[in-house]
Amino acid sequence: MTDSTLGARTDTPALHKVSDFQRSYAMWLLLIVYVLNFVDRQVINILAEPIKNELGLSDSAVGAMTGLYFALFYTVLGLPIARLADRSHRPRIIAAALLVWSGFTALSGFAQNFWQLAAARIGVGIGEAGCTPPAHALIADLNPKEKRASALAFYSMGTPIGAVLGTIAGGVFADAFGWRMAFLVCGLPGVILAIVVALTLAEPRARQLVAGVKNAATKTATIPEVLKVLFTKRTFWLIAFAASIKAFIGYGHAPFTASFFLRTHIEEITAMASYFHMKPLGFLSVFIGLIAGLGGVVGTLLGGVIADRYGKTDYRAWAGVPAIASIAVIPLFIAGMLAHSALIAIPIFGVTAILGTLWYGPVYATAQSIAPPHMRAVTSAILLFVINLIGLGLGPLAVGALSDFLAKEMAYGVADGLRWALIISSLAGIGAFILFWLARRTIREEMVS
Repeated sequence: MTDSTLGARTDTPALHKVSDFQRSYAMWLLLIVYVLNFVDRQVINILAEPIKNELGLSDSAVGAMTGLYFALFYTVLGLPIARLADRSHRPRIIAAALLVWSGFTALSGFAQNFWQLAAARIGVGIGEAGCTPPAHALIADLNPKEKRASALAFYSMGTPIGAVLGTIAGGVFADAFGWRMAFLVCGLPGVILAIVVALTLAEPRARQLVAGVKNAATKTATIPEVLKVLFTKRTFWLIAFAASIKAFIGYGHAPFTASFFLRTHIEEITAMASYFHMKPLGFLSVFIGLIAGLGGVVGTLLGGVIADRYGKTDYRAWAGVPAIASIAVIPLFIAGMLAHSALIAIPIFGVTAILGTLWYGPVYATAQSIAPPHMRAVTSAILLFVINLIGLGLGPLAVGALSDFLAKEMAYGVADGLRWALIISSLAGIGAFILFWLARRTIREEMVS
């Protein structure tokens, strides 16, 4: 239930009224912040091959740098920051986080060896830990439950849009000025946006925070208290580990997609790039970025819309939609990997991007709807802890290590070794399907807000 201002709702008591304009402005501003979040997180993926060549790295080292080191700090620090967000001014936390991760992205361009670059990526992870948990809680307060999946899917569009912009900007600037300049260009805009966020983003709990009022909107819970509640929610853990598998696949493939095309279809990519008077990396970044990125945007929005539409009568749709998508994407991805031409493979990956991103809105909406309002930021952080520790922390490392093993120990060669590492890892999606489908059994009974 909402009034015309979307502020007085039975599921978020004591929040002061927020106008339609403030709500819309907040959603768009948070989307832009999340876009920059993924620009700065993903730009290193398109730069992986030139970085690897200049610094003399293995695929395993690339996987550790892009995934494990970032994820350890990102996931662990997300919990105390989320605890702070559940009782403090969330827009200011988001602004400070944006300033930190943008600064470290720019500093990545000055790295002279593996460890310096790894340290800079750790700094990016520390900053980004303060973005999504408070943003999820803020969005949940601004939108009624029946629109929450689509609202969180709208915010989650930052993932594919940011990945697109990071891929294109990284590739184009790396071709023109080198990979170091690409980091600088991607990092600096966030410093300016941080000021805008701090000064203009509304906090629905502002009056209660100033007055120090203890009510349902400002009441906080410790991390153990939140975990105690979540341990009674079978749905939460099923979707958390299902989403972790999806993230394992997505993050695991991201640093190596461009490398796959450069190793497997280099002659075709070079010929197409020369036709447009571009270098292979820059051309590939635009080609892959636009097609896969558009698919990701469509998939993210579609997942939220479908889940909300069918969730009005049966919330099992919030688990059913990502379940079906998880199993359907596997044969398509394998077909793309085995395609003899890049012109065939890349459009297929556009379709797999749609199916691979359908889970964002339904999963995040489920987590925000089975947790009490005063536990939302910490619940989001715990969800992201599980997803990113497994997905981001282990995905790139596992795919990189498997690629090295197949290339060297099994004598597949660097091109086929990477191809089969990507194919084998995609089969983990079967596990995601099973877990999402099991979550349908309990999701309706465990909704609370």
